[in-house]
Amino acid sequence: MKSASASLTRRRFLQLTGASAAVWLAGCAVNPVTGEQQLMLMSESQEIDIDRQHAPLQFSTDYGVAVDDRLNGYIDRALHELAARTHRPQMPYSARAVNAVYVNAYAFPGGSIAVTRGILLAMENEAELASLLGHELGHVNARHTAQQMSRGMLTQAVVGGLAALANAQSAAAGQLASQLGMLGAGALLASYSRENEREADALGMEYMVRTGYSPAGFVGLMDVLRALSDEKPNAIELMFATHPMSEERYRTAVATADSTYAYAMNAPLNRERYMDRTAGLRAIRSTIESLQEGEKEMAGRRYPQAEALFSEALSRTPDDYAGLLLMAKCQIAQERYAEALRYANAAHQAYPSEAQAYHVRGFSYIHTNRFEAAYQDFTRYAELLPGNPATSFFRGFCLEQLQRKEDAARLYAQFLQTVRQGQQAEYAYQRLVEWGYAQ
Repeated sequence: MKSASASLTRRRFLQLTGASAAVWLAGCAVNPVTGEQQLMLMSESQEIDIDRQHAPLQFSTDYGVAVDDRLNGYIDRALHELAARTHRPQMPYSARAVNAVYVNAYAFPGGSIAVTRGILLAMENEAELASLLGHELGHVNARHTAQQMSRGMLTQAVVGGLAALANAQSAAAGQLASQLGMLGAGALLASYSRENEREADALGMEYMVRTGYSPAGFVGLMDVLRALSDEKPNAIELMFATHPMSEERYRTAVATADSTYAYAMNAPLNRERYMDRTAGLRAIRSTIESLQEGEKEMAGRRYPQAEALFSEALSRTPDDYAGLLLMAKCQIAQERYAEALRYANAAHQAYPSEAQAYHVRGFSYIHTNRFEAAYQDFTRYAELLPGNPATSFFRGFCLEQLQRKEDAARLYAQFLQTVRQGQQAEYAYQRLVEWGYAQ
């Protein structure tokens, strides 16, 4: 054995994770919303730490935070107006738009909230936005994610690192995400139960009415989601996978607005302000809609059709970061790596501080035998966005091709500390055995 760090047995791994679980145990805690005892094996500080570790990875998977300070400031201010009236106002809340075009919003347990461009275009007023943010605040305040983790229900991607790399919207998208070593859309997100959704709905309406909005905004949001679920199921597949929708949720919202909060029905919706703040998105609606349709075609492995739609979108908005990376991934799916490299380069130029372009470009460099350039891109990705184990594998692979076996072995061992199944894990382990670092 050349290095102890290059060898980690399964028994030792189980010992370590078992010890971590023992430290985690904290018994029951008081639910901040209900005041009742609940099984809770996670402290508030652990919720915040998990949020800080994993939210940036999900935001990058969704093509990064939108480069629109005015829009992000507007969303964040709306969030903080609501957060001050919640059951956990002390949490480090933040909200921003992300460049993904599918319809979704989500919250991490420490209070980091994202809304996609797709759902921002689907809504029509600020009261609907407040309802959406209030619903996500409901999940954070009721500690739904922490509760799932305490019950062992949340994906291993959150609990044990990033072992699950391809929890995506479709088998095709998952396969491509796994091949690229990228997180699939939603890989780090909790999937809520119908009971969780009912509680978050009730809290969301309570918070937004307390803040001064009409409950008609919450009914409007439920109506938007209901219509989307009927008309465009593929566009919101992930939203409904993580936030199950039902006719019951809509009817409950109507009944609650007409009874409990009837006194606030004439409160403002603030449509004009919402339209003003989202005008930049609405100016590129046709671009976003083409990207949405292209993603559907990609999910169905209809790559020429997807390429045509992405090309149409980019002809309207040539520097759209999500569009450029979607086109790069479409080229990779068709094994056109030189073309993928061209689009990944353009994406990097459009948004140089966002990490995903480095990863996609690095993958394209590997397939065009430019291993030094690939290694530099994966290294830069890891600096910007630490925590993706696949980056260690690809860096190790590049170093192997550059005949730097000792450095490659170190990175392969690092990769295997988190990921132990799949083709990449098998390849890395075989190399360590072949080179005498494992047996």
